[in-house]
Amino acid sequence: MASAVEDMLLEASDAVRRVDHALARRIIDRDEEIDQEEVAIETEVLRLMTLFQPMGTNMRQLCTVLKVNNDLERVADCAVNIAERVRHLSQEAVEQARTELKDIYPVVRRMLHDAIRAYATADEEIARRVRAEDETIDAFYGDFVRRTCAQADRSPDSMNAYLDILSVAKSLERIADLASNIAEDVIYLVTGQIVRHRPS
Repeated sequence: MASAVEDMLLEASDAVRRVDHALARRIIDRDEEIDQEEVAIETEVLRLMTLFQPMGTNMRQLCTVLKVNNDLERVADCAVNIAERVRHLSQEAVEQARTELKDIYPVVRRMLHDAIRAYATADEEIARRVRAEDETIDAFYGDFVRRTCAQADRSPDSMNAYLDILSVAKSLERIADLASNIAEDVIYLVTGQIVRHRPS
């Protein structure tokens, strides 16, 4: 499931870059597969909890699976949101935002990949690094919104195109948040410490 979600994010960035409607459609169609996988995983976790009534580390592991499962499904939803914007994007708007988007895509993809790797290997250090990177994305997103709004103010006829670009950036910022959530879940899994809502 994690691998499929990573693929969807990669394809979503390609679909925006090329304004590729066929690729966007393929991403949207894959959402149902992820939804079914999420339900199957949740069903199995609840079955294990009911059957074995786990405690301690085992219970932490199953709780973490449930939370990571949910976060991955939401990442897939964000990739679908990006793909849906492609249907309205103009090549001109993409060109104007190309530099900024080119800067943010690799960071968000790396955060997601590292969060998944931290989960797969129970690596607290990687998880803490991912969590710290979220602040960089938040700052970038704030700057991006200000610059894009200033451009839209100068070209009100292109407002719809700018709104689509802002929606793409918002989805990327949300994916970074979800990667950070996964990282926090890994820290909980490894240490038993809840770091949510605490500074990184």
